[in-house]
Amino acid sequence: MNNNEQELQLSLKRFSGIVASAKEGIITINSEHLIVYANEAALTFFGYKSENPDDVMLGLNLDHIIPSRHRKSHNQHVNNFGKTGVSIREMGANFDDFYVTGLKKDGEEFPIEASISSFTENKQLFYTVIFRDITERKIAKQKMDQYHHELSNLTRSLQTAREEERKHIARELHDNLGQLLAALRFDLHFLRKIQPENAASIPHIDSMDQLLLKSIADLRKIASDLRPSSLTEGGLYASLLSLTREFTQRHSIECTVRAIEEDLNFCDETSTAIYRIIQESMSNIIRHANATHVDIELIRNSDLFCFKIRDNGKGISVLDLTKNHSFGLIGIRERVHAMHGELKILNVEPGTLIEIHIPIRANE
Repeated sequence: MNNNEQELQLSLKRFSGIVASAKEGIITINSEHLIVYANEAALTFFGYKSENPDDVMLGLNLDHIIPSRHRKSHNQHVNNFGKTGVSIREMGANFDDFYVTGLKKDGEEFPIEASISSFTENKQLFYTVIFRDITERKIAKQKMDQYHHELSNLTRSLQTAREEERKHIARELHDNLGQLLAALRFDLHFLRKIQPENAASIPHIDSMDQLLLKSIADLRKIASDLRPSSLTEGGLYASLLSLTREFTQRHSIECTVRAIEEDLNFCDETSTAIYRIIQESMSNIIRHANATHVDIELIRNSDLFCFKIRDNGKGISVLDLTKNHSFGLIGIRERVHAMHGELKILNVEPGTLIEIHIPIRANE
């Protein structure tokens, strides 16, 4: 044996040792899908024992280690890979796209993350599958999905409870405290009429009347911020017109709304969520955008409701989008998620575009 052959034999021995001791399972099958090689990890994963001559994987068809419901699709995938060299299961893709299901000798199923390659030897095509058991990862993902689902339900419940509390407080302020202030003003006017001769008291009474007027106006403003009466009485369209009108008056930022009133007939919960999303978006514009104009467009078709809020300000940075203490954006995301919608926040020229798509339920 010459030096080159010796070096080749040593390289093969080292390679075989690495493959045999690898933590990942490695299986090679021929063009007839018969297993021609399985390392120790693969035997262990599938419940076979290398020390038992009668308990081996070699010679088994690939179908023996795949659940029956998946065999057809897996065989097609392998054959397609042999023809094209393209695998539909790419590492790092969406979790559900690249994991497959393995079948142990005792019938137990387990999730596998796998990649496939091929080679030709003596004009015969072989496939090698490298895989790992991802049972723990799948369980962890299921738990995370469950936690996220529970958190979303909790957030939705908190938002509903908060809106109900806002509605209750606004009603109490308007119906009780508002009426008390109105009664005080009525009594003050009566007092002014019965004491015309007491000129010294007139300025004090007028001052008290102005304070009462301001208190009533502030009370109405607080009640409206808590729960716009127009949202209950006039619907979403009237509420948005009122919101944007006040926005323009208070902040000197031109704001336009483009919508068809009949398209905005939703249940109270959906109307409130949309109103709060737009209200919070406008608050963010005031705080951060340095904008002079805001355009709001709402479009409804048969199964989708879309609305866009665009300003001509300085735009939004990636850092601002990822801040974990940006509660305004978090609130918007949670409201959109609760309605099973899609949210996009984009930098445009100039300014920022918030685009939201919400599926329309059959009863709306």
